[in-house]
Amino acid sequence: MTDARRHLLVTLPGATLRRELERTPGGVPDGVELREWGLAGPPPVEPGTRIDLVVPPYMGAADRLGALDGVDVGLVQSQSIGYDDVPGALPPGHVFANAASVHETSTAELALALVLAAQRGIPDFVRAASEGRWAPARHESLADRRVLLLGYGGVGRAIEERLAPFEVELTRVASRARDDESGRIHGIDELPQLLPAAEVVIVAVPLNDATTGLVDREFLAAVPDGALVVNIARGRVADTDAVLAEARAGRLRFALDVTDPEPLPQGHPLFALPNVLISPHVGGASTAMMPRMARLLRRQIERMLRGEAPLNVVLRT
Repeated sequence: MTDARRHLLVTLPGATLRRELERTPGGVPDGVELREWGLAGPPPVEPGTRIDLVVPPYMGAADRLGALDGVDVGLVQSQSIGYDDVPGALPPGHVFANAASVHETSTAELALALVLAAQRGIPDFVRAASEGRWAPARHESLADRRVLLLGYGGVGRAIEERLAPFEVELTRVASRARDDESGRIHGIDELPQLLPAAEVVIVAVPLNDATTGLVDREFLAAVPDGALVVNIARGRVADTDAVLAEARAGRLRFALDVTDPEPLPQGHPLFALPNVLISPHVGGASTAMMPRMARLLRRQIERMLRGEAPLNVVLRT
């Protein structure tokens, strides 16, 4: 612990987050000066002035991190959980924290929404309604299905909590095997033995060297006919050609919040397939984001005022 500071200079990417921070209980703490900076130009301070905390924009942040080169910054606080594109973009000499605690709930909500929509045939009903047709049909349940949850970080745990009322048979898989109070968490090396029993596969892993292209032809070939594969991780976790081949064959169903490339180009064949449900990378894009981001920012500011180490530090350059 270091000596507490009486004054903090904080830059925010825009007025929206500033308003949310001002609305947090107690408002902006005394001794905190807020300035707006979207990293699109020079910092709003005199050369050599320290900025204690910088919050980059939510979208396209990695492309702007070069603006921090040569700037004295105490902490760079991301608005995203994932940071796979940050190590190559963040200049040397910076401390980077991700937004763990902000997006897990909304992303888990979307994962469940995609699973339920695909299982219960909601896209078919929407298409029929748009044509003015009454089209009753019996679809798959979520209840009693064997669900494999691949990835057991904050998002994975949030998904598990929301799956509990749906009475599924859940298999959890993480980077390494271990046990917790709920039982066994399998290691990712066990996937060849686990996938053939899965009726729903939810992919919620971080993107790194080990997970890039993880959902490939071999992975999908191990999944049984008619199963649903849901990707709410990162697009590059899945091989798009392998996904497209299985979807075109009609053997598997897919619900994708992320794709590779992203955005998926207009007219891409995945859009036209009835067994593929696509949402445009909106896992964290809900009204919960800004208030939760403001609460995290408030906690970081309070810790810095007390001289305590920041939360969620994932990278030092």
